[in-house]
Amino acid sequence: MNSVAQIRKDLEGCIGKKVILRANRGRKKTTVKEGVLESAYPNLFVVRICNQYDSTRMVSYTYSDVLTSTVEVTICDETDRLIKIS
Repeated sequence: MNSVAQIRKDLEGCIGKKVILRANRGRKKTTVKEGVLESAYPNLFVVRICNQYDSTRMVSYTYSDVLTSTVEVTICDETDRLIKIS
């Protein structure tokens, strides 16, 4: 079982890498987005998402979202290996 401190440490080591976010929005609604882990702050982390319309936006989630499985974060390593954090 991961703690918030462990999740924060894992994500801080992956800043600048490509991530896949799977967010549970309730009522059987899940969204899957790809982006780049932009920064990690003491209480939240920020992901930059670019879509097919060349629009860029920033989304932020807390570490407790990852801990409670509201958000699943998968890190795409350089060798196309997937590392799941949650």
